[in-house]
Amino acid sequence: MQQPYNQIKAMLAISKANLRSIFRSPSAVIFSLVFPLIFILVFGFLGRGTMMVSIAIDKNSNTINPVFDSLINNSAIKVVNKPDQEIKEDLVKGRITAIINIQPQDSSRKHYTIQVTSSSAAANSIEVLYSILQQTIQKVNTVQYPNRLSIAHIESNTIPGRIYRTIDFILPGQLGFSLLSAGVFGVAFLFFNLRNTLVLKRFFATPIRRSYIVFGEGISRVLFQLMTAVVIISVGHFAFNFTLTHGFVTFIELIVLSFLALIVFMGFGFIVSGLAKNESVIPPFANLITLPQFLLAGTFFSIDSFPSWLQPICKILPLTHLNNAMRNIAFEGSHLWDCKLEIGILLLWGIVAYTIAIKTFKWE
Repeated sequence: MQQPYNQIKAMLAISKANLRSIFRSPSAVIFSLVFPLIFILVFGFLGRGTMMVSIAIDKNSNTINPVFDSLINNSAIKVVNKPDQEIKEDLVKGRITAIINIQPQDSSRKHYTIQVTSSSAAANSIEVLYSILQQTIQKVNTVQYPNRLSIAHIESNTIPGRIYRTIDFILPGQLGFSLLSAGVFGVAFLFFNLRNTLVLKRFFATPIRRSYIVFGEGISRVLFQLMTAVVIISVGHFAFNFTLTHGFVTFIELIVLSFLALIVFMGFGFIVSGLAKNESVIPPFANLITLPQFLLAGTFFSIDSFPSWLQPICKILPLTHLNNAMRNIAFEGSHLWDCKLEIGILLLWGIVAYTIAIKTFKWE
C-alpha cells in the first residue's frame, strides 16, 4: 500500500539543502556575519565611552546669566528636557553626562557657582564636559569681564551609575544591519534564482505544496540568521562586555526579537524578488529599502544627531524600532512586553510588506 506524501518531511529536506547552500555562499556569510562583526570589533576597540555630551538643567538653576547662555549655545552640548524622574534615571544609566545647576554667589550676580552632578556611568564623557565648562567660563571672562580672575567656579558631585559603553549602542545596530541584509538581499536573490534556474518548476512536478516550498526555504534562512545573531551577541558580550542586564533571559529575548524582525524583513525580500525582471535590478531595488534604514535608523549614530526635520522620518522606519527595542531590552532591562509599541510598529510593517508581497510575488 502506497504511503501518503509527507509534506513536512519534504519541507525539511528543502530546508536542509538550502541551509547547506547558504553556508557555502561567501556573500551570505560576509553580509550576515563578517560585516557586522567587523563593525563591532572596530567600535569595540575604539572606545567604550558615551556617544555624546548630553546635559540636563536643574529646575532650580539660574538661567539669566552669561554662563548659561554661552553653555547652551555651545554646539558640543545637547540639553535634554524630561521630567525629573526620567532625568535621574538617565543620569544613573549614563544616557546623560550631568545635571547642571548655576547659582549666583554675590549680590551683583557677577560671580557664579556651577554645580555639576554626574554619575560614574559618565566617567568617560565627564572630562569632556569639564573641558567645555572651562572654555565657556574663559570665553565669558574674556568678552564681558576681562579684569576678573574667573566669573564662575565648578563644584562636582558624583553618584553611582552603570556605564553605557559604545558597544551597547553599536551592537544592536549591527545586529539589525545583519537581519535586514539577510531578510531583503538573501530572500530576493534566493527566490529569483530558484525561478530563473527552473528549480521551482521542478518542485511543482512533485507532490509538495507551494506553501511548504516557501516554509522550507524560509526555515533555512531563519536558522542561519539566528546562528549569526547568537555569534554576534556572544562576541559582543564576552569580548567587549556588551550589557545583558538579565543575563541569559535578556539573551533569549534578543533572539526572539531577532526572529520576529527577520520574518518582517523577509517580506521586503519577497517584494524585491517579485518585482525584479532580472538579477541585475535586485541590488538597486534592495538598496532602496535597506540603505535609508542603515543610515537613518540609528544603526551607527543616534537619530538625535540628525536635524529635527529629519527625525520624524527616522522614527517611521522599521529598523529604528527594532534597534530601540533591542537597546531597551539589552541595557535598560526591559522585557519583550515592555516594548509593545516598537514590536507593534514592526509587525505593522510586516503586514504591509506581506500584503504587497502576495500581490507581486511570482512563481515562474
